[in-house]
Amino acid sequence: MDKAAMVSIDIDRGAEILDALGRAKVKVSVALWMYLSEYEDWRLVLSARQFDTPDVRDAYGLIHDSLAPAGFTPRNTPPILILRMADPSIRELRRLFGKTKSVEGMRLGGQVFGDRFVEDAYVYRIS
Repeated sequence: MDKAAMVSIDIDRGAEILDALGRAKVKVSVALWMYLSEYEDWRLVLSARQFDTPDVRDAYGLIHDSLAPAGFTPRNTPPILILRMADPSIRELRRLFGKTKSVEGMRLGGQVFGDRFVEDAYVYRIS
């Protein structure tokens, strides 16, 4: 199956989500659109200490509660994948790019980060 193209509206929507999370005092450490072959789709991948809860459903609830005041509903929110800060992919991204001055707009792809093959990605932040 052909991979769907990342378009500017998706990039803008991701930035809006990060702004809404910031207003809700959710400090996202890693945020990027990632094309994941296991889903055959793009996912907005987010990682934050506040998402490292024993039950990942609590993290998704925090995202929902943080986005609702900004007008995001389940219907107009893109697919989000929460990865724990200890996830091997997140750890590898932070090790490689955590001290890079600016990663916003960086494209990654065709390589393995931790235990995850990243076919394509658009980065907002890695800290």
